[in-house]
Amino acid sequence: MKILAVYSIKGGVGKTAAAVNLAYCAARSGLRTLLWDFDPQAASTFYFRVKPKLNKSMKKAVQGKSDLEAEIKATDFDNLDIIPADFSCRNMDLFLDAADKPKKAVRDMFRSVSGEYDLAIADAPPGITLLSEGIMRASDVIAVPLIPTTLSLRTCEMLLDFLKENKMKDVTPALFFSMADRRKKIHREVMDGADFTEAKLLESYVPYSADVEKMGLHRAPVGVFSPKSKAALSYGNIWKEIVNIL
Repeated sequence: MKILAVYSIKGGVGKTAAAVNLAYCAARSGLRTLLWDFDPQAASTFYFRVKPKLNKSMKKAVQGKSDLEAEIKATDFDNLDIIPADFSCRNMDLFLDAADKPKKAVRDMFRSVSGEYDLAIADAPPGITLLSEGIMRASDVIAVPLIPTTLSLRTCEMLLDFLKENKMKDVTPALFFSMADRRKKIHREVMDGADFTEAKLLESYVPYSADVEKMGLHRAPVGVFSPKSKAALSYGNIWKEIVNIL
């Protein structure tokens, strides 16, 4: 099972929207896909109309004392299941800190559910934490959404430095612009001038779009209620680029 993390140190960059839509694209391509919502806000869980409730606390999952397969819920879409988040996820760092091998614990959790899936997608909460580090160490690819602003690029450089300093050579960062509005001069300048020497910047980007904001109303990926929109096509193109990296 391949693991794709959708992650950014910075919040509010379209991370959860990307995780939900990439999971939908992956499932439609025929891959048996598991979306794992690690964010206690449970937005991915909400979008797929799943109750934000785990049978047992994530504390037992970190300790290897919980059957994670029992936490998997079906979505309305073929090939796509989800492990929902609930409020116990807010304490994941405390649970990991108490674990014998916190850097391996997240990888072991993924391995425990790997039998039935081709791909797992992690919707990781923002910030550099024990949980995010564990997710990064477990992943094959990290998809990093970037708003085209100077601050967002600076945060991305911090992430790339973190990967390098911690010798995470087995994970490939895949950067893409998110919520991009090329009518804005600053967005055009940042996008046209972006140059990352140690990470791949995808050619496709997610445009600023009301359709993405409507996901909350429809509680579904953009491709379900507006399949020909620019946003839906963009997520599809980003998925095609990422699957070639995976």
